Parts: sequence; structure tokens; C-alpha cells
Amino acid sequence: MDVTAVFAPSSPEFIADPWPAYAELRAAGRALYCAPTDQWLIPHHADVSALLRDRRLGRTYLHRFTHEEFGRAAPPPEHEPFHVLNDNGILDLEAPAHPRIRRLVAKAFTPRTVERLRPYIEELADELVRELVADGGGDLAAKVAEPLPVAVIAQLLGVPESDRHLLRPWSAAICGMYELRPSEETAAKAVAASLEFSAYLRELIAARRESPGDDLISGLIAAHEDGRSLGEQEMISTCVLLLNAGHEATVNATVNGWHALLRHPDRLAELRADPDGLLPTAIEELLRHDTPLQLFERWVLDDVEIGGVHIPRGSELALLFGSANRDPAAFTRPAELDLARRDNPHISFGAGVHYCLGAPLARLELTASARALLRRAPTLRLAAEPVRRPNFVIRGFQELLVEV
Repeated sequence: MDVTAVFAPSSPEFIADPWPAYAELRAAGRALYCAPTDQWLIPHHADVSALLRDRRLGRTYLHRFTHEEFGRAAPPPEHEPFHVLNDNGILDLEAPAHPRIRRLVAKAFTPRTVERLRPYIEELADELVRELVADGGGDLAAKVAEPLPVAVIAQLLGVPESDRHLLRPWSAAICGMYELRPSEETAAKAVAASLEFSAYLRELIAARRESPGDDLISGLIAAHEDGRSLGEQEMISTCVLLLNAGHEATVNATVNGWHALLRHPDRLAELRADPDGLLPTAIEELLRHDTPLQLFERWVLDDVEIGGVHIPRGSELALLFGSANRDPAAFTRPAELDLARRDNPHISFGAGVHYCLGAPLARLELTASARALLRRAPTLRLAAEPVRRPNFVIRGFQELLVEV
């Protein structure tokens, strides 16, 4: 099989509708080498789920090897500010640093912390939807999907309201580096955002050391384990990760989900008729049906074999979340939007030691905005054909214009 003829992540047509290509990849094998990206594509749900838990793989290799030992080139020196910021967050660390930092973050980012935000989240979601309805509609992404999670993460971290407009642009610039083979222009924007965001958080952390509050930054400062606390760079990287992961995925899950609902009016009518009964399973199904994160990478730290294919140390795996979430071996009628789906082992939040720490918060936000839209915008409908962003890894729309 010519993988490059099927897997075309820079093609607008592929980005708009990758599902037929994923089916071809699944039919072709369990591990398929893609020369343009120098990755092994993993399209099956069982393999993706197992490999997310496989400790022969890692989000980094630097805890065991140098770049030279691993056969990889070091990042360009001019990209260093981005990598210092990114590589010290728990998403891109392995043991022993990862479990230590994750446990300390978990002490501050507790279920009680998330639950305490519920009234704020529900009130803000309702306010944003009321404004959308009062305007007769508009861009659901800009008016509801984006401001809600940004405000919630800012509230959680203790970022003053006057500074919150800074967060989304910084996050968008940094997340550009998570696409396959980002351009130098993208890298330059990410580096600038990394420097600015880090400097801002350094000042905010210093202020919280002097005057602690009940925000997450104060909690991170106070968290200790065996006499050890988070270092300043670890705190900065953690805060940036919480913002980026905590709202990029939620924004796109919201917009992708509502696009799916508006394209399936019968399913939306079912949800409107029984929101209390269907919302819990509907949220999970929308996360599965149009996955906001299509690909997650892992480095091969020790040789592995997948489906009879030997993959040596130093290789990179591209775990195709979008394909895994449409795999008929794991889901009955996977192309169908089934809001009552009970057997739904989607991997949109990952799995294993890197399972998304913010999943409960994301579910709370998605439920709050959906409930508000169902209640206050009972005639919500598409006002124009939406345009996908030209991104593959982080999947979303440029805007979602609606009428009420």
C-alpha cells in the first residue's frame, strides 16, 4: 500500500474528511510506515489503547538517551524557549520526573477543586449563551466555545480578569508546534509566545509566594511530597500545559460536537427531548465521533513488534486517535452518531500514565455549555457552511456561524 496516497495530513480534503482514509489504513495493517513524516502510523483502537500504556514507549527519550544516542537531531537552538517550556510539563515527561510532578499537581488540582468551580462554570456558560441568543446568533466558537474554558482555566490559576485576553493568543501560538512538521514561521511565533507567557507566569508566581490565595498557582506552590516541591520552571510549564490542554481540546470538542449535532437534526431533537437522560452519554459520543486531537506521538525506547512488524528503538509512532475512535472492532456502527451509546471506550483523553488530568473539568465545561444551549437556544441552526482550520492534529473549525 502507498501510505502517502492515503494519509495526507496537509491536504484540505483529508482534513475535512479523514474517515475513509482511516478505514483504508486499518484494512492495510496495524503499523504502516509514513516516509514524509518519518513515523509509523497506528490506526487500530486495540493497538492505540495498548501502546498508550506500554512503558517501552515514551513521550520523551531524554530521560534515557541523548539526542545522538537515540539517532535524532537536537532541536535548533533558536527553538530552545519553546522546548524548555514544553519539555518540563507532565505531558512530555517520563519517570522519575513525571510521576513526581503529576502527584504534586494532583494535590492542587483535586476533584474538590474542580467541583468548586461548578457554579462559576454553569453561570458563565449560561451568560455566554444568553448573549449569543440576544444577538440572534453569531460565531458559536468565538462567543461560547472559546471564552468559557479560557475563563475557567484563568479563574482556576488566579489570572486577573484584566490579563485574560493574553492567554488565548499565547496558547494558539504554542499549540501550532504540535502539528506535523511545523514551519519556521510557526516555530518563531511559538518561541515568542513561550518567552512572553513564561515571563508573565514568573511574575504571577512571585506575587502568589508573597500573598497566597485559593487559586491553583498558590496550591502548586504549597504542594510538597517527601520534602520536595515544584521548581519554578516546573510550575510555569504546568500552568501553560493546563491552559493549552485545558482549553484547546475543549474549544474544539464543543465546536466539533455542535457541528455534528446540527448536521444530525434527528439526534439533536432526541437530545433536546431528554437532556438529563442523554447528556452524559452524548458528551462521550461527541468526543468520540469527531475527535479534537487526531494524533498523539510516542517514541520507541525499546524495540517493539506490532502486527508482526518489527519497529526499532529510535522510531516514532503516530497513534491515530481519530481512526481508533472510528474502529469497527471497538465500536458498533462507528460512523453513526449514537448519543445513547453505552459501550464507548473512546481514547480522546488518552490512557495510561498520561491520561488527561483535566478530563473531569473538560466534561463539566462541555456539559454546562451544552445544557445552556439546549435550554436557551431551542431553534439553534447553522447559518453558513463552516470551514475547517488547516490543521490535522488539533481538529477544529475556523468558526461556526449559527442562528437562533
